Amino acid sequence: MGLLGRLAFLFIIVPIIELMILIELGRVLGLFPTLLVILLTGAGGTILARLEGLRVFFQFRQSLAQAQIPGQAILDGLSVLIGGAFLITPGVLTDILGFSLLLPPSRRWLQRRVRSRLEQKIKDGSIHMVSMGSGHGFGAGHPGSTRRNVWTSEDIDPRAQKGTQERQAFRNEIVFEPEEQ
Repeated sequence: MGLLGRLAFLFIIVPIIELMILIELGRVLGLFPTLLVILLTGAGGTILARLEGLRVFFQFRQSLAQAQIPGQAILDGLSVLIGGAFLITPGVLTDILGFSLLLPPSRRWLQRRVRSRLEQKIKDGSIHMVSMGSGHGFGAGHPGSTRRNVWTSEDIDPRAQKGTQERQAFRNEIVFEPEEQ
């Protein structure tokens, strides 16, 4: 299925299926119990998303404090964000998916499935990874690092050494002056 097909499925087919399920649920339970279910899942999802979001935030901070890359915390944060968005959307299927992204055991299971699928697509050449920059990554700036984190104006703009009259000729540019030490 191409990108256009996936978008059509996401924005047209899924809401129609959700509406059909809600209509059938309203027929079985009645109007007010169905509305109550929608409101309770939205409120419960909001509370759970907040609690899980705070837990993930503290996990993120703890990883950074231990000088580790917070990879799992980032995945969890993204999952909680998407799960919360699904829970705000009225519907049974989106609520099930939203709760499964908020609860840690099902969230880990879904993350493993997505990760293995991405790894397979990278291996077979469906997805190409491109890296930009120097490749030093998170390690820059800690003791023992060879990467500089202090930059002078000459590093950014070699014309910064020129006199002020020459610099004023370049009206639309920002020139970084070295700090007095």
